[in-house]
Amino acid sequence: MGRKVTVATCALNQWVLDFEGNTERILRSVEAAKAGGAKYRLGPELEICGYGCADHFYESDTLLHSFQALKVLLESPVTQDIICDVGMPVMHHNVRYNCRVLFLNRKILLIRPKMLMANSGVYREMRWFSPWNRPSPHIHMGRDGVEIFTNSSASHHELRKADQRVHLIRSATAKTGGIYLYANQRGCDGDRVYYDGCAMVAVNGDVVARGDQFSLDDVEVVTATLDLEDVRSYRGEHLQPAMKSETQAFLRVKVDFSLSTSDDVFLPTQQPLQWRFHTPEEEISLGPACWLWDYLRRSGQAGFLLPLSGGVDSSSTACIVHSMCTLLCAAVADGNLQVLEDVRRVVGDTSYDPQDPKELCGRVFTTCYMSSENSSEDTRSRARELAAQIGSTHLNFSIDAAVKGILGIFSAVTGHWPCFRARGGSHRENLALQNVQARVRMVLAYLFAQLSLWARGRPGGLLVLGSANVDESLTGYFTKYDCSSADINPIGGISKTDLRGFLRYCADRFQLSALDGILKAPPTAELEPLTDGQVSQTDEADMGMTYSELSVIGRLRKISKCGPFSMFCKLIQAWKDVLSPAEVAQKVKRFFRMYSVNRHKMTTVTPSYHAESYSPDDNRFDLRPFLYDTRWRWQFKTIDEQLSQLETKAEQ
Repeated sequence: MGRKVTVATCALNQWVLDFEGNTERILRSVEAAKAGGAKYRLGPELEICGYGCADHFYESDTLLHSFQALKVLLESPVTQDIICDVGMPVMHHNVRYNCRVLFLNRKILLIRPKMLMANSGVYREMRWFSPWNRPSPHIHMGRDGVEIFTNSSASHHELRKADQRVHLIRSATAKTGGIYLYANQRGCDGDRVYYDGCAMVAVNGDVVARGDQFSLDDVEVVTATLDLEDVRSYRGEHLQPAMKSETQAFLRVKVDFSLSTSDDVFLPTQQPLQWRFHTPEEEISLGPACWLWDYLRRSGQAGFLLPLSGGVDSSSTACIVHSMCTLLCAAVADGNLQVLEDVRRVVGDTSYDPQDPKELCGRVFTTCYMSSENSSEDTRSRARELAAQIGSTHLNFSIDAAVKGILGIFSAVTGHWPCFRARGGSHRENLALQNVQARVRMVLAYLFAQLSLWARGRPGGLLVLGSANVDESLTGYFTKYDCSSADINPIGGISKTDLRGFLRYCADRFQLSALDGILKAPPTAELEPLTDGQVSQTDEADMGMTYSELSVIGRLRKISKCGPFSMFCKLIQAWKDVLSPAEVAQKVKRFFRMYSVNRHKMTTVTPSYHAESYSPDDNRFDLRPFLYDTRWRWQFKTIDEQLSQLETKAEQ
């Protein structure tokens, strides 16, 4: 027996209930691991059925088909002479477990249920699985002589999260030494999250091999050759004799198989590497773009349609699609045959060779500026210029005839014609007139998504993209069933502040000069009449707070679990240099009124890319009710009492 081992871990783009495709990708990863000299292959969590099956885990079919797929893997010649570690659900004594199944040469060696369930945020493993009640923390296992640890994961992407994962993995092996293999799912397996890969190998606190965080490769295998004597030397120095004596014995499964050979002395071993983390702007350009591509290629549709208003939000969505096209062309240039096949299927051309992102964008992306009498020439020209620079097929048309037709029906029935506030109308009239414009745009967006390719003599339909950011969702600052209602929304979990930074990045990265004017313009819905041809309505004025303030409030509401009074207490300290306590109280009250009045909108919000831990996505991430007493009488009275005490103290 030698001293060196070659092991493999991987990131796989699995799809829920795609047992055939998932099994094929597992076999490809085993094949690649063996080609790299590995004797052990680790895969992602629940890779056979897909992690995101959710309530499909209740179905006996899911368990049955998982075992059928396991049989295929066991019998395949590809899986011989290598220990394969795969993830699948298993029922034992009528209890479901999230398990790892280890097998070698057609024989199952071990079935290991998961012990610590992910059960917060977007995760609800306790809904479907029971935890195994025999603890085996890696520190105790290390003291008992275990030298290789594995972590099969289904960890999703959130902005600014990757460094936490790497830190946890490095610190886990820095404590007691050892080799640590991390596998992760990749891609959109059928829900709102994007699993971001980053398969890696660490030893004694150092990462020595890693995969990509964002990639269009369905199968990525990371192999590493490591010296077990390095682990033993590290432990000889860092584990004190007293610690070694406090050892918990773990059951061994003995197998006539070795991960090392006697002639491995000349094998080079992996050295520590430096990890470069993506900036948030890069993460936005990569994660949602990969998520969109998975959704498009698996939906059977021929592209996307986006109502492009010329503002920050819709322009951010457009830039993410352009980034997707850039990634696709780069993947094809690198020889990714799966991406080439999928692109050809989407565009309906078996001989197509995508080389130019702008040209590809014109084939798969349609943008439309839907103007009204309240639209300014500035927004129209900004939308047109951006569409030309990214290469989308751009449509420009007026919705006024449709709006007047709908109002005509209302007038014929009631004998009344509503007016805008600027023309003497009431608040109710003003709001209704704004909403009818927004909802007409949604109807037209879906009409053009279904028929625009037909009108151009091309097959297929388009997926409608939404462009409401997470801050607008917090307050419900959008019309229910307006053009924010779409099939999917790549920016629904991203703040306005981050989106502005993303557009500045895109202006430089993709040379999109049109974004300069978009960034300078004040955010506006353009649903009220213009004043001397200029916009008179702005988002921040309507909401009564800035987008940066909303981001802070959103994190306090969701992450810090703050109600109105707790939020007031925190913000009078955080904002003491810019706002008085009375001004803070006013903003907190306004937010909670808007939040509670509009909470019902979250029940219909477009499925969005989950990029922030303060998403208000109802019944998917944020499990709060949607019917509130919007007066918040007790809570606001408590704020007023505290404010009175502060003012009295300030006067003394």
